[in-house]
Amino acid sequence: MVVRSVCTLLIVLSAAFTPHRDPSFEVGGGTIDVNLDSDLSQSAQDNLMNWVHTAANSVVAYYGRFPLARTYLNIRSFDGRGVHNGHTFGLHNGGLIRISVGTQTTPEEFKKDWMMTHEMVHLTFPSVPEEHHWIEEGIAVYVEPLARLRAGNMSKAEVWGEMARDMHQGLPENGDEGLDHTHTWGRTYWGGAMFCLIADVEIRQRTHNQKGLDDALRAVMNDGGVITEDWELSHVFEVADKAVGVPVLEELYTKMKDKPVSVDLDQLFARLGVTRNGDVAKFDDRAPLVAIREAISTGKQGKAAAMNVALDSLMSSAAAH
Repeated sequence: MVVRSVCTLLIVLSAAFTPHRDPSFEVGGGTIDVNLDSDLSQSAQDNLMNWVHTAANSVVAYYGRFPLARTYLNIRSFDGRGVHNGHTFGLHNGGLIRISVGTQTTPEEFKKDWMMTHEMVHLTFPSVPEEHHWIEEGIAVYVEPLARLRAGNMSKAEVWGEMARDMHQGLPENGDEGLDHTHTWGRTYWGGAMFCLIADVEIRQRTHNQKGLDDALRAVMNDGGVITEDWELSHVFEVADKAVGVPVLEELYTKMKDKPVSVDLDQLFARLGVTRNGDVAKFDDRAPLVAIREAISTGKQGKAAAMNVALDSLMSSAAAH
């Protein structure tokens, strides 16, 4: 979760980072300073640091480098298990992530965690006006599993199974407006992720699978569009579309910003060769967009799709019921 008000962060930061054996490490051209509770055992510290390294390397696997020169990570412990309350801030001198972790969390639970990678993805994108918060959260939701996949921390079946299971939560309900106007949890997180999936597929169709959303997002990051900076969304899409050579993001935004757009997700996933098998995916490698699915998974240029799919035919202005 991106936290937008940072006026009190100097107080938070000074209180959070009292010096005591806090580890720091470099990854992908950036430095992460980790603040841990002072009474943690060495074993608990090792588990936490392995988890942080894994998430950071996932972000590097997707973006090619870590987005900021310095990131402060404040991990607070509680008695119990699990990862909760992730929040990411942009500061004048880098990024700050605050997150809570149970002292009884197991290595296997850390391996399955998505939240740390999600929060680190927020660092890669500029702060945009409040009505566009859906794009910040949508990118984090969409990129997180793909980043973990490319780093070897998830399987393709897990990633696509989760997308097919959860993406419908972003569809508009009766009474909803466009993405800039309806700020429910589902529309903000999964509506934003749905926007990203459609954009990724369409960019790859129009570029014969030579460019994807990852190229667009890397261009924004490399142009200085990171969480410490305030950008207008129009500038984000200008930089992103220029990088891939097709105006997909601006066109899709124009279509979805004010009006509720429903998408036939079952048909879209079928064209990608994805069907659900419980919480994982089963793949049909005869589907027309299988080459695009593979390119999205791997981040590598692929061969053109066997047959392009007119995504407009899968989209309608009628809200989902």
